[in-house]
Amino acid sequence: MADTKQAERRAARLAREIKAFSGKHGGAEGQLAHIGQAGTRIVLVGEDGGWGDLVAPSYAIAQQAAEQAGLTLHEEFDGEFAAKVKTGPYEWTRMAGIQLGGPSNG
Repeated sequence: MADTKQAERRAARLAREIKAFSGKHGGAEGQLAHIGQAGTRIVLVGEDGGWGDLVAPSYAIAQQAAEQAGLTLHEEFDGEFAAKVKTGPYEWTRMAGIQLGGPSNG
């Protein structure tokens, strides 16, 4: 019983964070990705191309949070969905620059 209430509170907290992200970015869509024992990542992509993520302790909690927030979910982070993400110089140096000997931003 206590675990159920704790899971419901966690889902509600994540739903509020999803709604806040969505409000800041003109709407949002998402995708749930298992990340092993750490739980499930909720990847968020805003209508303005902004992106972020949250981590839920389980897939069920992530799914519940997304449902409570009214988040449209994609089965996969495919090309069409990924194309909505806008990246800037920071992301490029973090994602590729380090491997290519670029600045570390750190």
